[in-house]
Amino acid sequence: MDREARRTGSGRWKMLAIFLICAAPVVASYLTYYVVRPEGRRNFGELIEPQRPLPDQASVSLTGQTASLKALRGQWLLLSVAGGACDEVCSRHLYLQRQLRESLGKEKERLDWVWLIPDDAPVADKLLPTLQNATVLRVPLAGVSGWLAPASGHQLTQHLYLVDPMGNWMMRFPPNLDLTSAAQVKRDLERLLRASVSWDQAGREARPEAAK
Repeated sequence: MDREARRTGSGRWKMLAIFLICAAPVVASYLTYYVVRPEGRRNFGELIEPQRPLPDQASVSLTGQTASLKALRGQWLLLSVAGGACDEVCSRHLYLQRQLRESLGKEKERLDWVWLIPDDAPVADKLLPTLQNATVLRVPLAGVSGWLAPASGHQLTQHLYLVDPMGNWMMRFPPNLDLTSAAQVKRDLERLLRASVSWDQAGREARPEAAK
């Protein structure tokens, strides 16, 4: 009986050791970015603590395909929220999301840009060509607001949000972004991509169908 108990205990310790070895690169990259940062470095985006994992929330693409938001895991996500009518703020966010991704050069395949639509308003035909490389999903407002949150005094639609490849919402960028402040968003993205290069690879999981 004692021998069996010792064997069971030994097996558990071995499993724990394997888990720690596998998790070490992820932990190290986050420590590099969040803790061991050169003096004077400041994030432009606001870190979310504790991080919030992608919910198991149903979504529908513009082509009618259904999936769970959890299917977005496996890539960095630069995400915006806006109604299908897409006002001026929405249009600016979509433009900045596209430009920020393109500005990453060869690293851009590690980042998806996502537009979550929390209503049933139709998307204008003139917008569709600009969304060829985007992931556009309709998600109930309750599902989005139960996961993401704006800064105090602001609305959900005024921010861009960053989600890591493990599916955790971990950063919120300030409202009223423009081309000048977008350069600071880019710096945050580049730092995170560098910090995670040892464990995060482009296209590790199949992505939902983008808008056509």
